[in-house]
Amino acid sequence: MPGTGMGDVYRDILEHILDGVYFTDLERHITYWNEAAEHVTGYARGEVLGRWCGGGLLSHVDPEGRSLCRTACPLAAAMRDGTALEADVYMHHKAGHRVPVHVRVAPIRGEDGVVTGAVEIFRDSTPLVERDAAIERLQDEAELCPTTKVGNRRYVEARLEASLDAFRHRGRPFGVLFIDIDHFKAVNDTYGHDVGDNVLRTVAATLTGSVRAEDCAGRWGGEEFVVLLRRLDGAQALAPLAERCRALIERSDIPIEHGTITVTASIGGTCVRDDDTAESILKRADALMYRSKQEGRNRVTVD
Repeated sequence: MPGTGMGDVYRDILEHILDGVYFTDLERHITYWNEAAEHVTGYARGEVLGRWCGGGLLSHVDPEGRSLCRTACPLAAAMRDGTALEADVYMHHKAGHRVPVHVRVAPIRGEDGVVTGAVEIFRDSTPLVERDAAIERLQDEAELCPTTKVGNRRYVEARLEASLDAFRHRGRPFGVLFIDIDHFKAVNDTYGHDVGDNVLRTVAATLTGSVRAEDCAGRWGGEEFVVLLRRLDGAQALAPLAERCRALIERSDIPIEHGTITVTASIGGTCVRDDDTAESILKRADALMYRSKQEGRNRVTVD
């Protein structure tokens, strides 16, 4: 295990744990990458060894989409301060979307006590069991979008009616985000429909990782998505969640033949009102999304 000073026994242990693990040197070049890291990120060991962990590879961002690699890297902080720390970040997946992960980092020291690198242990914090069960259920109920593997329009309509019923009878407030990918037709015209489908899949996966476990995201149609934000504690909670979705979509990328492309999204968000129907709340969120389009795109507008 280059640069770690560990033998075969420790290597074997690291290869069989469920958390992703990687080691870096002082310049944050990756010196070890375990099997679970391959599974969570999509990157094979040979694709990452010797590479800097930022710069288009893992490129951690915070929940607001701000890059951590240059100014607030947990690995750099652990090596600088000589202490362990934990953080919740979003890691870049090889397929382009953002994966929410809980990371634990610690400095690695040589026999003389001098810091020689760092280790990061990370775990996908997407509610995987719930998500996989939901996908299986949606397939059974014909509510799954086959392209994006999130709920389709029928799914969104059913969940919206259920949320309205819970609001009317039990006073449970909720919010709706209407999301439209900017310039999607230009992507299809320039790169073809296969890349367009990859854009849809990337945005869907990023949205799934951006929202909370109790929320749900579905494809409304074309390049439009709807997110239902349940147990929303007033309108003031709507904007930060919408902004997280916008920022993480912008920080994702889509592989093409000679590199990658990025997309942005315009978002409208609104909270349920006493006289709302499914049609009225969706119409209001849609109108707010169009205001984001008119004011320059890649924006969030909430009421």
